[in-house]
Amino acid sequence: MGFNLQLFFTGVGVGSIYALVALGFVLIYRATNVVNFAQGDFAMLGAFSMVVLAIDLALPYWLSIAITIGAMVAAGALFNLGVYYPLRNRTFLPVIISTIGASILLENGVLAAYGPRPQSLPSVFSIQGFSIGSVFLDSQYLVILVVTVVMVTLQYLFFERTLLGKKMQATSQDKEMASLLGIPVALMIMLTFIYSAVLGGLAGILVAPILFVSVGMGSSIALKAFAASIIGGFGDVTGAIVGGLALGVIETFGAAYISVPYKDAFGFLMLFLFLLLRPQGLFGERVAEKA
Repeated sequence: MGFNLQLFFTGVGVGSIYALVALGFVLIYRATNVVNFAQGDFAMLGAFSMVVLAIDLALPYWLSIAITIGAMVAAGALFNLGVYYPLRNRTFLPVIISTIGASILLENGVLAAYGPRPQSLPSVFSIQGFSIGSVFLDSQYLVILVVTVVMVTLQYLFFERTLLGKKMQATSQDKEMASLLGIPVALMIMLTFIYSAVLGGLAGILVAPILFVSVGMGSSIALKAFAASIIGGFGDVTGAIVGGLALGVIETFGAAYISVPYKDAFGFLMLFLFLLLRPQGLFGERVAEKA
């Protein structure tokens, strides 16, 4: 039982990272009807920013986090202006291709600037963690869980209790009607990109002390987060969270009881089963179309 609880704790911590990135996928999709395949690269940028600021420049850890969050705000705004906005009146396919191109550009830009060698980032806490019975609670995983809960709670309060949040929801549901009601649609979409970039950067900051910081880490996280959002029901915020957590737990238990080298395969096997048996996901609704 203690071993299973340890695996569950680790899986929920990893799944929280997937959930944060999946939220970015869902929010942009709801606002623009486009999948942003560069979402995982925001996590990569956040992680590399922390390495440069906290290690190379030896800035205080909390100051490095603040600067990184500010940089992700700028990255989200620039991404919106450079990748989405020029193609906003085109069909979804050119925009999707542009996000893939942006992902390749970001990864190769970091590769050219920093090289292919993976980097490591120390945890913000000197204490590794503590034990409750036979379960060891790693401090970094606890930070991931706490931050994820706080971000999900703040997001709920923002969208449900603030006027700006309701405007962003209205924009995501019907851009034309929102424009007729006087809502600045372009600004709402930009804010959505900024918030999604911050979520991705925050995921990178949180996962960097656990994984090696590398150019390819963004693509790996993005694939898992995309699978999690489909499992939960693509376009559903609750589904993105539940799907991310479920994927992290399944991966962890699969690696422990079946095979570590095939850890990544378990999540995609789960995705295949959902696409086969319940393509609308856990919280999605089946949509009927006329022939």
